[in-house]
Amino acid sequence: MIRLDAIDAIAKKARKDGALLISNIGIPCKELYHVCDMAHNFYMLGSMGLASSIGLGLSLAKPQRQVITIEGDGSMLMNLGSLATIASQHPTNYLLIIIDNGTYGSTGDEPTATSLYTDLAAMAKGAGIWEVYTTDTPEGLMRLLEEVKSGVIVVKVQPGNAQVPVIGMCPEGILERFMDEMSDNTYI
Repeated sequence: MIRLDAIDAIAKKARKDGALLISNIGIPCKELYHVCDMAHNFYMLGSMGLASSIGLGLSLAKPQRQVITIEGDGSMLMNLGSLATIASQHPTNYLLIIIDNGTYGSTGDEPTATSLYTDLAAMAKGAGIWEVYTTDTPEGLMRLLEEVKSGVIVVKVQPGNAQVPVIGMCPEGILERFMDEMSDNTYI
């Protein structure tokens, strides 16, 4: 499975459920924008490793909304402390999906620690997250997306980036549109 296919499946689930969808830095944001741009999406363009923390904060601030975060293995390694915070807060409306391709895909496909021995699912469990799942197939991802509402899913994919265009909005536009979506009173 390639990352674009995983992102497409996640985006379809988020759209179906009306979930807020946070995407990590770089090319995964562009891939999400390409497959399913919607007001529910927040494209984290500038800070590696913070998508998981942003998603957690949103889930706590908006407990009536489902929040899904897409984080890469390289980004997750930059902010492992968020796993402990997620465990301590244990929000039932927050699903963190770590797409692990074993590389820093946005900077040139340099190998990450997960390409050797580091196991992000084991680290999430060690941090105290009760619900941790792994898959490396499209069918497994689809099944987990239907069954799992909170916790962590680690999706193993092949290295590589899809050739997609840049996001057609400025950072301020992304933020304004997302904030308008979050303030929609139909979800309060």
